[in-house]
Amino acid sequence: MDATLKALAEPRRREILRLVWTRELPATSIADHFGEVTRSAISQHLGVLKAAGLVSERRDGTRRLYQARQDEMHKLRDFLDNYWTSGLERLRDVAEAAQQEKGSADGRTHS
Repeated sequence: MDATLKALAEPRRREILRLVWTRELPATSIADHFGEVTRSAISQHLGVLKAAGLVSERRDGTRRLYQARQDEMHKLRDFLDNYWTSGLERLRDVAEAAQQEKGSADGRTHS
């Protein structure tokens, strides 16, 4: 999961994922979308995304075609949903314990 989160930390990589979310694109088309970025830099970004399992690569002759691996993104979403939910549950438990402690302390001071 760490590699996935690190890969998504870079804005250009997130944009690449958006580009290839619903369709397969050749590396050249992806690079053309980023006019100010070198093809070599885009190739490195694609390599990071591929290593993290977020995109698949298919060769067609000399072309490399990329597409998002939506199944991996769904795993990330499930992880984040569980992480967020468990964090909220811990916060609720702490707040309830603090409220009970405050109620007990109030009861002792008024007795």
